[in-house]
Order: sequence, then structure tokens, then C-alpha cells
Amino acid sequence: MRYAYRTGLTGSLIERADQIRISDEAVAEQCRSLRARLLKLADLDPELGPDGLLCWGSMADRPDGAELLFLGLDGDAPCFAPLIEEGQTPGMQAYAVWRQLDMMPPEEASTYAAARSLIEWHRGHLFCSRCGTRSRVTKAGWGRKCPACDAEHFPRVDPVVIMLAEYEGKALVGRQPRFPPDRYSALAGFVEPGEAIEEAVARELFEEAGVRAKEVRYLASQPWPFPNSLMMACIAPVEDDALTLDIEELEAAMWVSKEEVAASLAGAPDAPFIAPPHFAIAHTLLRAWVESDADKA
Repeated sequence: MRYAYRTGLTGSLIERADQIRISDEAVAEQCRSLRARLLKLADLDPELGPDGLLCWGSMADRPDGAELLFLGLDGDAPCFAPLIEEGQTPGMQAYAVWRQLDMMPPEEASTYAAARSLIEWHRGHLFCSRCGTRSRVTKAGWGRKCPACDAEHFPRVDPVVIMLAEYEGKALVGRQPRFPPDRYSALAGFVEPGEAIEEAVARELFEEAGVRAKEVRYLASQPWPFPNSLMMACIAPVEDDALTLDIEELEAAMWVSKEEVAASLAGAPDAPFIAPPHFAIAHTLLRAWVESDADKA
């Protein structure tokens, strides 16, 4: 597939093979295959080789009692991940794994992101939300079913908008208190029920920074497995550059030029801020803005 802007954590080489995961018999056959592989994880974190590639073991490495999650097919090799229910709190930020993501090719990171999100979803949805009974894994790990009320539950993603406000050739970047020192990024927020992407962008920009969007242009999307978001990147020209920050959300914000953003992306020692890591869509968004003629809008 061709992308206008290729984002990190996308492009997995594993075919999800839904035609297999809907059949218990087909999944069992894949489990018995001599080519079957099991993703090696340390809780939720990946085990990597020196080349930055994911490490895989055989089905004999399956932890005792762990359910298997069918990730799909890599050629003719069935790929699984173990569902170990005890571990990190669901949704816990995992900054340590970011160092590993820095090493990984995008397609490897994409495979890992799917596995991590799926495991975290199961950990947070062990019990039926309708009646409270413990549910069972179905569809090779891509669903759960309640044995008491027959309710079916499927993995969900949380839609998040991430955006650059733009005014007279400058873009708005901000930082949250939890960010590493000197790091700034695009503003972001969850899409609320009954809201379009464009409406969420406009609302979040006004709520967090007090600026009003004149229009919204969609750029690209990215899965974000911390724990299960879909990031949708946009650029929004705004009416003026006067800021009113929501100090509960933002510690600081500033307008930066394309030259300043380019210096930050390049890691220049005199750059005004540290850019987001290359695998984050905020990095893609900033780079796309620098390389575009968006300031003519």
C-alpha cells in the first residue's frame, strides 16, 4: 500500500488472515504447524535481536496456561502472541519501550503494536460489561464471549486527534508536565461521542490553547499501542496567535517557525525544543508541515 505520509508503527508484513481466526478448527491447525511461531515478550515489552527485529520462539515456548492470540500469517508461518493476564496495569505508559521502538523497523514495530494492544485489551476486559461474568477468548484472540449472557466483545480503538495549529507561517507546539525536559509536541486529545474529527480538532485547540480553527486538513493516521489509540493527524489554520492555556493540560506552549522545527527534527544543538521520537505521528506531522506549503493557506 502507498501512503501519502508513512507513519511509524504501520506496515506490518503479517497478514491478519481473518478467514482463519473465525474458525476454531483452522486456528488449531495453524497451532499444530511446524512453522508456527510465538512472539517473545517480557510482560508487554518486546524481546529484540541486535538487528532490532522481533524475536520469535516455537510453540513449545508457550507459558503454562496462557491463551494464544493469532496475529496472522507471515508467508506460510502462523504467528501467535501469548496472552499472559497478569502484568502491567492496562494503559500504563511505557516510556522504557520507546528506546526499543527507536531500534525497530516500522513494519516490526507495527506487528509489536498490534500484539501489545490486543494483550492490553484482554487484560482490561476479562469480565462481561453486561452481566459481570468472566468471559472467554474467542476468534483466536480477536474477541471475547460471555458464557452467561452470550454477549460478544471485540477489541476497540480510541480515536485521538493530534494537530498543529498554524498562523502566519508558524505552528503551535506544547508540552505536558510528564514530557522529558525540553520536549514539545503537537497538541492532542480524544474524540468525544457524537463528534467528527474536524470538530474534535477545533474543540481541543480552543480548550487547550484558546485558539479558534478556521479549517481542518487531515494528514495521516497511526495506531498507538499505549494502550489502544488511533491517532489522526491534522493541520488547522487559526484566527490569531493569542494563547490562553489550560494549565491542567499544558505546562507551556510556543509558536515556532519552519526553520526552528527543522532544526529540532535534525537534533541541532541550538534548536528551540526536542522533537517527538521518529516513530510518533507527531514527528511525521511536524516534518510534513516543514516540507509543505501549508503556510500559504
